[in-house]
Amino acid sequence: MTLRIGILTSSDRSSRGERPDLSGPALAELVIAQGWTVAHTAIVPDDLDVLRETLATWADSGEMDIILTTGGTGFAPRDVTPEATSLVIDRQAPGLPEAMRLESRKVTPHAMLSRAMAGMRGKVLIINLPGSPKAAVENLHVVLPVLAHAVELLKEDPDAEKHH
Repeated sequence: MTLRIGILTSSDRSSRGERPDLSGPALAELVIAQGWTVAHTAIVPDDLDVLRETLATWADSGEMDIILTTGGTGFAPRDVTPEATSLVIDRQAPGLPEAMRLESRKVTPHAMLSRAMAGMRGKVLIINLPGSPKAAVENLHVVLPVLAHAVELLKEDPDAEKHH
């Protein structure tokens, strides 16, 4: 199954051009290595309304199966990606961020500070990833094995049950 992925970077500095976005391209490289398609990318500021609007627009567009966000999942006051995600999803997928935190905890105690969440809006899965390129890629690696099956289930693919 070829998945269509959107990659949304949340960063005030990158959105203003003050520093390059390294996480979005790192995630895109991994997505392409899986044989999947990067359907859309964008860099937006750490702003609740902008994030909410972008996530909703992308999810409702029919152009993506999965939206990966990177950045805005920590404790800083401007880290609002989980809040924006919670405003647009219909249902949570708590097992994904739980697994990411569990595996990341083996690498760094800072994993406990992640507020990342995941959930579904219609037939689109939204997953929050950390802002650092290394952590974003490590976390995506954790959930890669289940993403195609998750999308099959969301799309009510009759063959989904064969992959249990």
